[in-house]
Amino acid sequence: MATLDWIVLGIFFLGLIGLIIWVLRHKDKDTVDYFLAGKNAGWVSIGSSIFASNIGSEHLVGLAGAGFLSGMAMAHWEIQAWLILVLGWVFVPFYDRIKIYTMPELLEKRFSTESRSILSIISLVTYVLTKVAVTVYAGGVVFDQVFNIESITVFGREIDFFWVSAIGLVAITGLYTVLGGMKAIMYTSVLQTPVLLFGSIVILIVGLAKVGGWAEVQNIAGPNLKLIRSAADPDFPWTGVLLASAVIGFWYWCTDQYIVQRVLSGSNMKQSRRGTILAGYFKLLPVFFFLIPGMIAYALNQKGLLQVGSSDSAFAAMVANLLPKGITGIVVCGLLAALMSSLASLFNSSAMLFVEDFYKKMRPGKPAQHYLHIGRTATVTIVILGCLLYTSPSPRD
Repeated sequence: MATLDWIVLGIFFLGLIGLIIWVLRHKDKDTVDYFLAGKNAGWVSIGSSIFASNIGSEHLVGLAGAGFLSGMAMAHWEIQAWLILVLGWVFVPFYDRIKIYTMPELLEKRFSTESRSILSIISLVTYVLTKVAVTVYAGGVVFDQVFNIESITVFGREIDFFWVSAIGLVAITGLYTVLGGMKAIMYTSVLQTPVLLFGSIVILIVGLAKVGGWAEVQNIAGPNLKLIRSAADPDFPWTGVLLASAVIGFWYWCTDQYIVQRVLSGSNMKQSRRGTILAGYFKLLPVFFFLIPGMIAYALNQKGLLQVGSSDSAFAAMVANLLPKGITGIVVCGLLAALMSSLASLFNSSAMLFVEDFYKKMRPGKPAQHYLHIGRTATVTIVILGCLLYTSPSPRD
């Protein structure tokens, strides 16, 4: 990171701060404002938020790492994003007609109160134990590699920079999520998405130029270029991959609170549907912007042009070693945007599940401001839990 890169990073944060301040001027009155942006979101913010929320650690670390190890095989999971359109055209009208705020609430209307509670508990536990902690780890991995700082001194004590960057990411994201709620998440996504896309395009172009073009990647990657593999393949049989990715994709895009909450925030059905179309177009891009760069990192590593310590650091290694001054800062902003938007969505969705599915049942009839306060408190609690439950060592250990 050169001086110019730090300036670019500073401009990005100033823009983010300015946008958050603008959002905070429109104060939340109740939990509909806080968790569903007042049900007044437009299609651009809905589509951008779905995409930005989805692009997180599983892409910056996982998808690029999968490209490094196994090539195109993991593209199946991205291809199944056509199911976003099923969300828009099949599920959005249904959700709108029965007027629900959470996915567990749907189970209560269809089955029983107990089924609602079970799904809420499962969702909350998995969000905190898996999504939050894994995203924190991914942030640490990426920024440990990019900034190349071993440690910093805090109050006279040496602390591994991995921990500083990971916990700092959570703290900053948690702050604007607690204060601004869903409106802050959706409007910041409109800023973060183009930055993320631009940074990823740069990585792809620079990586291809450095390795010698796509033909060179094809020559080095060999069999890993195959998307559809034999049914006898021990790791990626086409039968299992296609069926599994379709089933999981159906659940994720159409019934996961983390995603559906965005379309429930739409001002009307037309805006929500248009948002799913925009998100669907965006979801065509990760194969090119994350998986293929992982394959490029593999080719560069094989040619001795890039040192990649592990598959987890493939994307970050390209950012740290291949980009010119100034451009590195833009790409780092994109990485920050991806991780922050993913974390913010997790915090907000988890807090909404707690308030709507548990607290309002335990303490009914309270004023709207009371539930809003509890929503913010629940968000803070989720942030703290995500940090406390994260116990993985730094990549250097």
